[in-house]
Amino acid sequence: MDGENRLRLVILVGAARESRFGLAAAEWLAVRARLRKDVEVDVIDLATAWLPDLMTADPAVPRPSAVRDLSPWLVAADAFAVVTQDYRLGCPASLRNAIDWYDREWHAKPVGFVSYGEASGGLGAIAQLRQAFAEVHAMTVTETISFHHYEKRWGPEGQLLDSAACRAQAAAMLDRLEWWARALRRARALEPYEDPTPVYAEE
Repeated sequence: MDGENRLRLVILVGAARESRFGLAAAEWLAVRARLRKDVEVDVIDLATAWLPDLMTADPAVPRPSAVRDLSPWLVAADAFAVVTQDYRLGCPASLRNAIDWYDREWHAKPVGFVSYGEASGGLGAIAQLRQAFAEVHAMTVTETISFHHYEKRWGPEGQLLDSAACRAQAAAMLDRLEWWARALRRARALEPYEDPTPVYAEE
């Protein structure tokens, strides 16, 4: 498949705790996505993006340099997969902060979720994130990947232990993201997606 038809999937690692199971889960998904001939993958770890947590309400004020540096990676994405743990049945602050810093970068693009936690498997975080992404005009897919009792999923050499069910979930989510990514990319090409909400100045 030629380069113009290839899809770019950005995997965002949203949790920044030291256990870093999220990074292992992101790399696991990236390996599976890269097996597809028509998908290019970027993994972005928000723990190293250094996005500031203080925002101004004035859209005329330029965004900080760290925010501007990450923006092109998000703009280039056709689809997103967000890796998250739930903290007190909600999403981590680092992830919500990243969503709030951007506007047009998310518009009319599909978002899938990889969650992990104890018995809940991180599903509380996904429930919050669906609402947050709706507000930035992204479209979340129903298919998800959930690692329950994630602390038991480490192998003897520190690798993530998956299962047939997890691999099936990944295939289903990637299939759905690809379908929506192509459909929405065609739609944006025919008619740019417009949102009247003010956006931050770039300089």
